[in-house]
Amino acid sequence: QLQASGGGLVQAGGSLRLSCAASGSIVSIGAMGWYRRAPGKQREWVARITRGTITNYADSVKGRFTISRDNAKNTVYLQMNSLKPEDTAVYYCASASSWWPMNEYEYEYWGQGTLVTVSS
Repeated sequence: QLQASGGGLVQAGGSLRLSCAASGSIVSIGAMGWYRRAPGKQREWVARITRGTITNYADSVKGRFTISRDNAKNTVYLQMNSLKPEDTAVYYCASASSWWPMNEYEYEYWGQGTLVTVSS
């Protein structure tokens, strides 16, 4: 019901844009977000955006990543610039019916993940 795409291999300093489209079977979409899981680490929150496009970011990506959405297409994007090797992870998109989910348990739907690898 959430399909993520756009991952790949990029050199440090490069950019990637992730996309995540929600299927029509998801009736009520409020906030959408991105999480990531680096090798050997727990999943961590990256960014979220409300339906009204209020955004916030983890400190580790602030100023480098930009989350946006197209409500007409039920799609959320993550523009990643100035990528670092420590950004290497599987990136997951998620959607919540609430307008401001406070943790990952408030997201009802998750994408399958897309791998981002940043080489040094």
